[in-house]
Amino acid sequence: MPDFFDVHSHIHSREFDLDRTDVISRLKKENVWTITVGTDKESSIEAVEATELYEGIFASIGQHPTDNTEENFDSSFYVSLIANPKVLAIGECGLDYYRSKDNSEQEKLRQKKIFESQIIFALENNKPLMLHCRDAYEDVLLILESYKKGAGDKLRGNVHFFAGDISIAERFLSLGFTLSFTGVLTFTHDYDEVVSYIPLESILSETDCPFVAPAPFRSKRNEPAYISHIVRKIAEIKQVPFETVKEAMVKNSLTLFLGGVQR
Repeated sequence: MPDFFDVHSHIHSREFDLDRTDVISRLKKENVWTITVGTDKESSIEAVEATELYEGIFASIGQHPTDNTEENFDSSFYVSLIANPKVLAIGECGLDYYRSKDNSEQEKLRQKKIFESQIIFALENNKPLMLHCRDAYEDVLLILESYKKGAGDKLRGNVHFFAGDISIAERFLSLGFTLSFTGVLTFTHDYDEVVSYIPLESILSETDCPFVAPAPFRSKRNEPAYISHIVRKIAEIKQVPFETVKEAMVKNSLTLFLGGVQR
């Protein structure tokens, strides 16, 4: 079992092409497991291929709301990928009204259709969602709350890079979703209140590498080996011993994505 679990990374991305082996060596040394996350068809294939590099690398497959606006979610394509036992989640999927160049109702409808297609696909395959949400929490929650009525506990997932307030957190928690935090915690106090509020059993840790490296490595490329800095900051904010939080981050990740494998 791992000492740390980075639930959202992109180690299959181009930024790691020149030294991916070294990055994985450091990941192994720190005993980190990670989920590398696809954002369209091509990157989802690459994410699944990356799982072959180390037993502690897993994949999430799906369609990001704005990374590839020329592509729709084609469930027939993703069926072959989800057959791989190391594919643990669907996404990153959701809504993004921040990065979208066009916030017309037509664009919002396009994103919603792609998101709902992935919710249905996740339910059909009994997988959790890896949510991406930016400036769109209300619409994401309304959609999830609607599906929750029929799906019950089968609808589950993690809100990647959570940046909402306590009221938004409460609504996700009521749906049974976890919320993950990045290295941003190490260089701003903007999220201290919400991290303090959320129960430890509902928090996950992530790097979102190669982006948002934690404070000791700011302006440098991020990587899964840095996850301990994020876990330590969560412990500091919640005023809980580091070892307690470290164990909780792994347990919570295993419970959501691997059905509660015991350490």
